[in-house]
Amino acid sequence: MSEQQVEKTVTLTIDGQQVTVPEGTLVIRAAERIGVQIPRFCDHPLLEPAGACRQCLVDIPDAGNGRGFPKPQASCTIPVAEGMVVQTQATSPVADKAQQGIMEFLLVNHPLDCPVCDKGGECPLQNQAMSNGRGESRFEGVKRTFPKPINLSPMILLDRERCIVCQRCTRFAAEIPGDPFISLIERGAQQQIGIAEGSPFLSYFAGNTIQICPVGALTSEQYRFRSRPFDLISTASVAEHDACGAAIRVDHRRGKVMRRLSGEDPEVNEEWISDKDRFAFRYATARDRLVDPRVRETEAGSGRTVGEQRMASWLEAFALAARGLRAAGSVAVLSGGRVTREDAEAYAGLARDLGTADVDFRARPLSAEETEFLRDRVAGHRDLGYADLEAAPVVVLVGLEPEDEAGTIFLRLRKAARRGARVLAVAPYLSRGAAKLGAELVATVPGEEATALASLDVPDGTVVLAGERLATSPGALPAVSDLAACTGARWAWVPRRAGDRGALEAGLLPADGGRDADQIIAAVLAGEIRGLVVGGVDPDDVSDPAAFRAALEAAEFVVSLELRDTDVTRAADVVLPVAAASEKSGTFLTWEGRPRPFPQVFDRPACFSDARVLHEIRKELAALPAELPTAAPARSADPARSADIPGRSVRDTGAESGVLALATWKLMLDNGSMQEGDKHLAATARPAVARVSPATYAALDPAPDEGLVTVSGDRGSFTLPVEVVDGMVEGTVWVPANSCGTGVLAGLASPGSRVSLTGGER
Repeated sequence: MSEQQVEKTVTLTIDGQQVTVPEGTLVIRAAERIGVQIPRFCDHPLLEPAGACRQCLVDIPDAGNGRGFPKPQASCTIPVAEGMVVQTQATSPVADKAQQGIMEFLLVNHPLDCPVCDKGGECPLQNQAMSNGRGESRFEGVKRTFPKPINLSPMILLDRERCIVCQRCTRFAAEIPGDPFISLIERGAQQQIGIAEGSPFLSYFAGNTIQICPVGALTSEQYRFRSRPFDLISTASVAEHDACGAAIRVDHRRGKVMRRLSGEDPEVNEEWISDKDRFAFRYATARDRLVDPRVRETEAGSGRTVGEQRMASWLEAFALAARGLRAAGSVAVLSGGRVTREDAEAYAGLARDLGTADVDFRARPLSAEETEFLRDRVAGHRDLGYADLEAAPVVVLVGLEPEDEAGTIFLRLRKAARRGARVLAVAPYLSRGAAKLGAELVATVPGEEATALASLDVPDGTVVLAGERLATSPGALPAVSDLAACTGARWAWVPRRAGDRGALEAGLLPADGGRDADQIIAAVLAGEIRGLVVGGVDPDDVSDPAAFRAALEAAEFVVSLELRDTDVTRAADVVLPVAAASEKSGTFLTWEGRPRPFPQVFDRPACFSDARVLHEIRKELAALPAELPTAAPARSADPARSADIPGRSVRDTGAESGVLALATWKLMLDNGSMQEGDKHLAATARPAVARVSPATYAALDPAPDEGLVTVSGDRGSFTLPVEVVDGMVEGTVWVPANSCGTGVLAGLASPGSRVSLTGGER
């Protein structure tokens, strides 16, 4: 190691103990290294120093080397110096008196409502008032009061009289996600946290401010007055909503989740999670949650099911599922992206037992090119991690919108960008999330990502993050690996759902002549596949929702493993309820390929994981005789008729006049069934709009009526508010996929097709 690479260190004395730390270390951090605890409120290791609360005052006397101070200093803002002598409240009466004075000052206006405060029992102010405060108060005046609470957003509530102005929340919002919607307003005794008029605190990460607030000033609509901290049981777990693997803490009481908090994992999410990971857990107790198996009656002598569904025992459902699948003969398996790795391995095992290679986990737009790429270039590889994102000089985002699709990746990239990393976004326009990364736009029409990547010149050490949306862009995925080969860059594939990487590693991809999800649907409609096993697939997520619904009706036998009632369960012949993430143990694999095991939180009777359900079906299959009566022929599916199914994909890549390329991705908060159940969380979702360039907007005929435009595709049309975006690539319109309030993409156009745009309503 060269002299330039040797880390400079400083030696100082704290409470009589010598400690050597890197140059630039704050005094409060140096004290932590030797186990000396200094009280604090505003200090947080992941935020910039503020020195706002002054509770961490220490005495730094002059030791004859000019390193002393005449008055106590805030240890959270003072960097260490060679030979410095520090005395904390444990050894210095001066520091102890100063800290007691600050505590007395903070309590002058703070209400003594600990018995009804949500923070009571886990409150740093409460704890430190006992450990570092006076035993009595000299204050005899009237405490400051405010009307309470006020809504900073539909989810976040503020009790202003409890606030000690530590600025943790405002610093977090500005520094970590880059959403400075909240700030300090007023001055002196009236200083408080506030928002601009008409600008609520709408951030995907706002819930973190509740957790880091050292008092009970910030609370959530979801948890406020619901429980006491000392009544809760806490279980460490992993978030199930995306492929980031964020550590969470599930706090529950009497078999019910009361709240979810961020877990601490420096290698993954540090101490932050998205609001989706924090608040979207009520799907597990929704009214339409499936509890008991359902089956259809079997027609005597034919083997096919008829009539309405009825409730059945687990044993009957397992037996009927096994007999129906064996009788169907030709069966395909669609697993979805919700499953754990253990579940995925069970789906793969069932496919082997059924003798089928027609299996896929991709309940979304896909391509044969992507199938080959994932099987050959992604499965089994683990080349990048979160630490590499922070260390990379350049990060290229292609087919990926991290703020919406991978919240933890977004926060780590924001941290890297604040340290000087350069971010390139290969996209049709610079989104709000990309702008917060300081990204440079590589303006690209959807479908032309391969050309854009071929033109990039990036330095060694570059990291390329490729999203799953590249599946529908011809040549884009090979272009990612070509860019890496030419420049020495490293790359990673980033799926959107928690179970996707584990399903890939478990082999839930078509191989050896097997069909992918789109081909499976077409084969069912053509009568070539007669049985389906569907696990956690939402019809509106697939490439062609109408064709999928038609296939469910055309299939001879359908087995559905699902959490809630859906179009799939209503069409199924056997419906098998499965456990939510909190009701089973398992492992998710992150986008990096990092295993993220999690324990079972609740042990509910007769609540089984996908893997357990599939294991029982496989046992029934093994017990069946080798030959069973063949099921009645599948319903006829005339190829010509299949092509006319409403909404069936018709790919149009022509550049006709007045026709635009369609750009889209899913927002973090959308119509997903695992987000339903909390109206306050839903109210923070971003609205559905159509985004176009100024030139495209100016060319609309007729002109937009009241700011509305109609987007028309091969499946239908939607009228949406229009938003003009400077810098957006010409010839493109962006709409959200599966957004709150309207499905948009599922009912608008097939992936890769083009759409038309007109002003006003049609």
